[in-house]
Amino acid sequence: MTDSGRLTVIAGPMFSGKSEELMRRVRRATIAGVDVLVVSHSLDTRSDISTITSHTGVNIPAVPLGDSAFLAEAARQKDYDLIAIDEAQFFGAELIPAVDELLRQGFDVIVEGLCVTFDGQPFEPLPSFMAVAEEVLRLTAVCTVCGKDAVFHQRLEQKDSPIGSGPAKNAEAPQETLAATAIDASHIGGLDSYVARCRQHFTGADRGA
Repeated sequence: MTDSGRLTVIAGPMFSGKSEELMRRVRRATIAGVDVLVVSHSLDTRSDISTITSHTGVNIPAVPLGDSAFLAEAARQKDYDLIAIDEAQFFGAELIPAVDELLRQGFDVIVEGLCVTFDGQPFEPLPSFMAVAEEVLRLTAVCTVCGKDAVFHQRLEQKDSPIGSGPAKNAEAPQETLAATAIDASHIGGLDSYVARCRQHFTGADRGA
């Protein structure tokens, strides 16, 4: 009987170092002789589609997939021991049964991604994974207003500045208003589109200005 795999979750808001932590673990596993498959979502085109890249520019090779239904097939292409999934929120709730299948087949899995939307709500599938994982690493970012731990990130509006609260010179408001959980290219961005916020300075949905 095949032993079940182990699930590790790396979660947090934008700019909390999630991808860097995933890369660190992948590199460590590789040094230890573990065969690792790194998976990214094909929607994330901020860098070369065949890599995952942190906000600081660090990157490692990855296999881009557009649908979690192909995850098990990709894992069987080689005798992998560990499957590392970057930006898991892009795959949606359909990733949950796909990862469960991998775990039952004996693969160890690291799932990394946003656990909160830009309006401060739980962002599936990360909360579901966090509830059943053997290990959960919950990271925080740095609030760009006060420097405290930031558990949220929010979209910039035209009046907002990436750093602090003054008027923005280059930031523009999104052209369309989409649900915070919608999987769309407009949800991909960096410091020009989103900022990290602590609880006190978060002004997302229903929080006021």
